[in-house]
Amino acid sequence: MSYSANPTSDGSRPIAVVTGASSGIGEATARMLAAAGFEVIVAARRFDRLQALATEIDGRAAALDVRDRAAVEAFAAGIPRVSLLVNNAGGAYGMESIAQSVDEHWRVMWETNVFGLMLVTRALLPALEASGAGHIVNIGSIAGLESYPNGAGYTSAKHAVVAITETLRVELLGKPIHVTEIDPGMVETEFSVVRFGGDATRAKKVYEGVEPLVAEDIADCVTWVATRPPHVNIDHMRVTPLAQASATLVNRKL
Repeated sequence: MSYSANPTSDGSRPIAVVTGASSGIGEATARMLAAAGFEVIVAARRFDRLQALATEIDGRAAALDVRDRAAVEAFAAGIPRVSLLVNNAGGAYGMESIAQSVDEHWRVMWETNVFGLMLVTRALLPALEASGAGHIVNIGSIAGLESYPNGAGYTSAKHAVVAITETLRVELLGKPIHVTEIDPGMVETEFSVVRFGGDATRAKKVYEGVEPLVAEDIADCVTWVATRPPHVNIDHMRVTPLAQASATLVNRKL
């Protein structure tokens, strides 16, 4: 299925910013938004990977650590108008109980998933409003809707994303800015490899016996919500593989 971006008042391509765009959901989303007619600015820490992607989709690349306030503000200062912000930068680190929690894992998860989301959103709000039809899409997780053992660092951060998104929707009521949260279930990307410190074998076991979602499935959701008519707001989407009923209940065919 193909989608078409809503045209800007001057006929130019609407600008989309995608954070965490160097791989996985962010990378797939950048490609799909470009195909829909957006000029996409891809942002992430791994600039070498971004440059190739930006060239491929006729977009722009920016090295950006969303946890760095000065860097975020400098990045936003160069973008006077934005139609779409996809807050995708995030990730999970470790699978420890609260009793065995690792300080640095919690710190990185909260700084990236929560504080970074706030910094980028705050910095780009004027540009989103200036577009006359802005849209913020926060990539959450079903971990933000329920909890599971040994995942409190990540689930607490993603619960915070839910709270931020719902608060934004209330605070921006009356302004020309749409707000959407998309909460994926199992998506096979680099997510689990990162969570398990590069242990690809352990990461692969997460998806054993299941056909998980792929990055393009979530990119399709982002592009769909971003191309609805201007009077339509999709508040929330929960997206899982058919074999997954909750964060911990999965039908595995082993």
